[in-house]
Amino acid sequence: MIKLLGRQTSGNVQKVLFALEEIGVKYAREDYGRQFNNTQTPEYKNLNPNSKVPTLIDGDVVIWESHTILRYLAALHKPALTGSTPAEKTHVERWMDWLLASLNTPYVAVFKDSKNEPDKRAPDFAAQCADMVAQLKILEGHIAGKSYFALDRLTLADIALSTIVKRCLEFPVEKPDFPELSRWMKAIEARPAFSVATGAKPSALNTAA
Repeated sequence: MIKLLGRQTSGNVQKVLFALEEIGVKYAREDYGRQFNNTQTPEYKNLNPNSKVPTLIDGDVVIWESHTILRYLAALHKPALTGSTPAEKTHVERWMDWLLASLNTPYVAVFKDSKNEPDKRAPDFAAQCADMVAQLKILEGHIAGKSYFALDRLTLADIALSTIVKRCLEFPVEKPDFPELSRWMKAIEARPAFSVATGAKPSALNTAA
């Protein structure tokens, strides 16, 4: 039985939940995070030295870092979520790497400060917002006229991007419309697996629910 340690509200945990639900494998998710005071314990640090979530346990296999978990689950349970050749895999994994290298930094900054009063925001808040918008424009251009980010089907690229892009589009900050990206997001939100991942509906696969 796969065990997933991480809070439901974490964007990175939601990515893994999305994959698990799409794959259709049973799992048990347990609440872990700073608010539960259980990620700084010696026991948890032995599993994940970063003291972050998610951590996935599959028998004797322990994995941390959400994108590494996604690759593991796809390789083991549903190879169709990645490419069938090394070249095809690059089309999927470039967006996973891009998310961490390009979008994640402004996303985290805006996530932390968008709900604060203007005078309590970090000095570089406007610059981080501008960077986030610039990265969203890259996504907007790529997804125009397409249903998925890679290989004309749902892949780990869409799964990895989805929970973070959803938040970026919903942040209460000034930004242009992103009709193509919003269209893609709406289609992703309609998938039952995504609804479960984001807590909009219960899971039939989570044995701990």
